[in-house]
Amino acid sequence: MGTLLYSATMSLDGFIAGPGGDMSWLKPYIGPNPEVAELITGIGALLVGRRSFEGDDPNRGTEAEGKAFGGGWEGPQFVLSHRPPAADVPGVRFVSDLAQAVTEAKAAAGEKAVNVIGATVARGCLDAGLLDEVAVFVAPVLLGGGVRLFDRPDGPSVRLERISHSAAPLATNLRYRVLY
Repeated sequence: MGTLLYSATMSLDGFIAGPGGDMSWLKPYIGPNPEVAELITGIGALLVGRRSFEGDDPNRGTEAEGKAFGGGWEGPQFVLSHRPPAADVPGVRFVSDLAQAVTEAKAAAGEKAVNVIGATVARGCLDAGLLDEVAVFVAPVLLGGGVRLFDRPDGPSVRLERISHSAAPLATNLRYRVLY
């Protein structure tokens, strides 16, 4: 099976969303990035937190709104939630147990990666020893507050092994393997 990968664009001061989950800050930093394009082609399924699934969209008001990676990816999505919606959402399965959600997403992804979207789900995967890799695209901006990439007060340190790093016009790309 493929890897469990957490990817996010992050401000230089460590935030992936602004205060209140605002994603509009990201708009000026969405642009050509070969690392992101390569990452997208390697994704077989998404594992998404409920707040991220229902949250703000940097593509709000465009035809890319509500589409994964701005419409650059399509496939099965697994949303971790204890409150599934009343109506089914096409292509989306709501799962309440983290281990079950990871197992189902990995089965759906086959040899490709499961991309984790959402800081809380990523932290849960890390704490459970399930997360394989982290890809961070650092944008040249200081947000000053919001949702951190990883917020683990008093959590144990986790060693990472660098897989790659590169520069793109709008971000610095970092990719790490998680060492448990």
